[in-house]
Amino acid sequence: MLTESTTLLVIGGGPGGYVAAIRAAQLGIPTLLVEGEYLGGTCLNVGCIPSKALIHVADEFAKTRHFAGDSALGIKVQAPSIDIVQAVHWKDGIVTKLTSGVAALLKKAGARVVKGFARIVDGKTVEVSPADGGDPWRIGCEHLLLATGSVATALPNLPFGGSVISSTEALSPATLPKKLVVVGAGYIGLELGIVYRKLGVEVAVVEAQARILPAYDEELTKPVAASLRALGIEAHTGCTVRGLNAAGNAVRIRNLAGEERELAADRVLVAIGRRPNSEGWGLETLGLAMSERDGSAVQIDTQCRTSMRNVWAIGDLTGEPMLAHRAMAQGEMVAEIIAGKRREFVPAAIPTVCYTDPEIVVVGLSPQDAEAAGIDCLHAHFPFAANGRSLTLESSAGFVRVVARRDNHLILGWQAVGRGVAELAAAFSQSIEMGACLEDVAGTIHAHPTLGEAVQEAALRALGHAIHV
Repeated sequence: MLTESTTLLVIGGGPGGYVAAIRAAQLGIPTLLVEGEYLGGTCLNVGCIPSKALIHVADEFAKTRHFAGDSALGIKVQAPSIDIVQAVHWKDGIVTKLTSGVAALLKKAGARVVKGFARIVDGKTVEVSPADGGDPWRIGCEHLLLATGSVATALPNLPFGGSVISSTEALSPATLPKKLVVVGAGYIGLELGIVYRKLGVEVAVVEAQARILPAYDEELTKPVAASLRALGIEAHTGCTVRGLNAAGNAVRIRNLAGEERELAADRVLVAIGRRPNSEGWGLETLGLAMSERDGSAVQIDTQCRTSMRNVWAIGDLTGEPMLAHRAMAQGEMVAEIIAGKRREFVPAAIPTVCYTDPEIVVVGLSPQDAEAAGIDCLHAHFPFAANGRSLTLESSAGFVRVVARRDNHLILGWQAVGRGVAELAAAFSQSIEMGACLEDVAGTIHAHPTLGEAVQEAALRALGHAIHV
């Protein structure tokens, strides 16, 4: 068995792990990263990036189909078709470019990468089975950083296999089904359900809660629900899945009244969420304190320290919110703490973006959150129907909403739903992180015509002197 030692050993090459390794190496810390499958993790390979690529494909195809009919813009085209194999090939090219870039950045920084599968021996020792089947390694370390991410959650009565797929398979279809049933109306299920519908697939969505996107407040989800109806996506809310029928070509569902029916399906996408990847690599040998109801997430403090000295954990392994940008920020911080810097992970807000049609952005507190916390707040929204840029984009649905304290006008939260609002997330987060007040945003000149004007107008409206509404 080969032996090796390093100061920092990172298990997992996803957004959190590779950022931690790069930053640590930049700071002069001998760093070794172990990754069994692919650099970039779920986000880069089978999550954030490929899904956004296919969303773009679907949007462009839907746009072209729109122009094949009656268009107010005067554009006329022939009826288009979609080559899904070529679309997936294009998507894969983007993924390859980005993962290759990650490898180059790690090499440039001086972080070593071992392609293999790690298994923890103890808090200072890890055994690695090389992916190519070579001799195993035993690696000793001073600091162990756990960044193993998450995996898709399966349903016991609808296990993955055959026509039942996870988001991973949904992002690389060799063919398009005629009918797709999506189980779960959270952001993953709806993002992919909308993609497939725009590509011409008949789509039905099943959600156990009373409405779609139950993690978001209802006012934000109404434009998305209207979009689903316009696209022809069936939404069966308040329904549980009983499994496949005997023939395997339909999903059996039951509503709250106990009535059952079948939804025909050539393919079934189960998208009910993700869970920490805490099994199969020896985590249990450390005896770490675990958190969350199912006990699968590693418990950490505000510096991402676990209950064992010099063992750290970041990203999805530590539970919600399972966001790549959270993992990245945590990874950078841990590297700097190990290097002797004083850091703590206490962000004022972490933005959440849902890439449905239209998009949703949430940063900080909603009006309901503020009320539940006993904060006397004021809030106002500005509709995109009154925004010139939105009208020129043929997309006037949605709004921007701001939440602020009533006494000193300190901004507590932003929410937006509409086309392209994901790009407003940085401005939202920065205003909260910098402790901005309504007057700060209202008094900042915003370029015209832009979607960003709705941000200023929302602040103006909250102050009682809106201009354009």
